Amino acid sequence: MDTEAQPTERDRSSRPSDSEENSDPEGQEGRSRFALMARITAWLPGGRISLTLLVLLGFLLLLNTFVVRPFEIPSGSMESGLRIGDRVLVNKLAYRFGADPRRGDVVVFDGTGYFGDADYIKRVVGVGGDRVVCCDKEGRIQVNGRPVDESTFVYPGDSPSTVPFDVVVPDGALFVLGDHRSASSDSRDHLGSPGGGMIPVDDVVGRADWIVWPTAHWSRLHRPDAYARVPHAEGAHG
Repeated sequence: MDTEAQPTERDRSSRPSDSEENSDPEGQEGRSRFALMARITAWLPGGRISLTLLVLLGFLLLLNTFVVRPFEIPSGSMESGLRIGDRVLVNKLAYRFGADPRRGDVVVFDGTGYFGDADYIKRVVGVGGDRVVCCDKEGRIQVNGRPVDESTFVYPGDSPSTVPFDVVVPDGALFVLGDHRSASSDSRDHLGSPGGGMIPVDDVVGRADWIVWPTAHWSRLHRPDAYARVPHAEGAHG
């Protein structure tokens, strides 16, 4: 007598079918995502157009928060390079990975508690440890004993400064001036204020890299060579 167990109908019916064996989890997930998108677009007024605009808006907000930020020039203090109404793109990552502002950089900073309750744009003339003096016998600003030829960016007809000063920039701070010296309220005007007119590096929003509006004025902002020969401050590294 054959004692081998024979499969019953119940056994055969419990075996997975071919369709179950060949199921595609990735395909199901893709269809699920498509169904979710379809439900969202059906719920939103305007459908796919509205969803696309919301995604684009979210991307722009992230970009503005972490990468670049537009800034409109509010005054003539940086003429003639930056005119009232010009819009620049501020690189918010320029100083976020160990790099520090350098002499000649045009920076946007929060002036709250130092210049006023607003953001400002100025040029960095001195960094931590620098001794900045106005002026030598030829009317030039000196940084660490080296005269700086600012004629390529200071507003035509302006002198480097009509206000004499002799300051040492604290570590972690900046001495900043506008290019239109006769129309700029900057570090010179706040020497007797809290902080001595110096701007903490931590309050710098970023470096202005591009003029993007108006389109006729589109250009990249380059660091001038005027400060290239300035020696490091005594005791400074780098």
